[in-house]
Amino acid sequence: MSSSFTDRLLGRVRLGGLLGLAAPLLAIVFAGIVTSIILQLTGNPPLETMKLLVDYGSQPRTIVMIINLATTYYISALAVAVGFRMNLFNIGVDGQYRLAALVAAAVGGALVLPAPLHVGVTILVAVAVGGVWASIAGILKVTRGVSEVISTIMLNSIATGVGAWLLTTDRLAVAVSGSNNIGTKPIPPSGQFPGFELIPGTKTPVFGFVIVAVALGLAYHVLFNWTRFGFDLRATGRSESAAVASGVNVKKMVLLTMILSGAAAGLVGMPQLLGASYSYSLDFPTGLGFTGIAIALLGRNNPAGIAIGALLWSFLDNSSDILDLEGIPKEIVIIMQGTIVLSVIVAYELVHRYRLAAEQRRVSRQLSAEASAPVEGAVA
Repeated sequence: MSSSFTDRLLGRVRLGGLLGLAAPLLAIVFAGIVTSIILQLTGNPPLETMKLLVDYGSQPRTIVMIINLATTYYISALAVAVGFRMNLFNIGVDGQYRLAALVAAAVGGALVLPAPLHVGVTILVAVAVGGVWASIAGILKVTRGVSEVISTIMLNSIATGVGAWLLTTDRLAVAVSGSNNIGTKPIPPSGQFPGFELIPGTKTPVFGFVIVAVALGLAYHVLFNWTRFGFDLRATGRSESAAVASGVNVKKMVLLTMILSGAAAGLVGMPQLLGASYSYSLDFPTGLGFTGIAIALLGRNNPAGIAIGALLWSFLDNSSDILDLEGIPKEIVIIMQGTIVLSVIVAYELVHRYRLAAEQRRVSRQLSAEASAPVEGAVA
């Protein structure tokens, strides 16, 4: 391989990497500009407001809260990204994780097992429930051709109804003493996933489940980039006809992908359940699945990009609390988050078009050079 060819190849790789990095950075900058304009129009100084967010977000206790919430967001985004890699839109992560957390909490509160086994069984129950619930949408798609977008949205509503039916004192719930709340029987210490002190300056523990989240990210990367299953899944998402021609069972891949996405979704509620609340009650966090969709888009389905997106989203969510105390509408943060997502989508599309145009120009120049080159051995 000639050095000139190698230099051109490395140059294109570096350019592609820079463009991929530039898109989210430009989107964040644009969101900051839009937010600054809105702050100025509402009579709030933009620079002071941004400094307020950064100062509050850099406090030790807030950093722990950011990491803990980002852990949950990260798992949710990975669950969504599994489907996205095959052009499947699993909009039902929200219902899958809530139903999985409810059943897992009930099982975990009823079991009496040694600590590692107790935690393992609770997690396996959550994974199984999430996978089974998502498989309904997969079965409907491969047998009846029902769009997974419609079926998963409807399954969210059904999961909410099933959860409300199960979370009653006649079935899985017990009254929480000292409040009007109800929840499942608390998980004993043997079934809890302990956290650990990580950030100097605070004794607030980081969720121990952050280790599981990191392992999931690594597993995601290996599965989609280094295994035959991941190749078949990506190939099916890009072209079903080409996948069929290469011997891939498309219907099987669709069903397995939905199950895998749902299984990952079953873990979304585990950091909170096993690391903080130890019970599923009426105030258990909701909406995490929809946040995962935004973060998966922000991270372009890449585990490292998703991690950055989860930390950014968590930072904005946690830091927004200080705005209320200073008399600044915290909805400013929601505007910024929405602008970031829209900007990222537009930026990546512009980068994609630029890459296509640059590749077409490169091929055109190469063809022109070959056409103008003298034919070897030709008579002058």
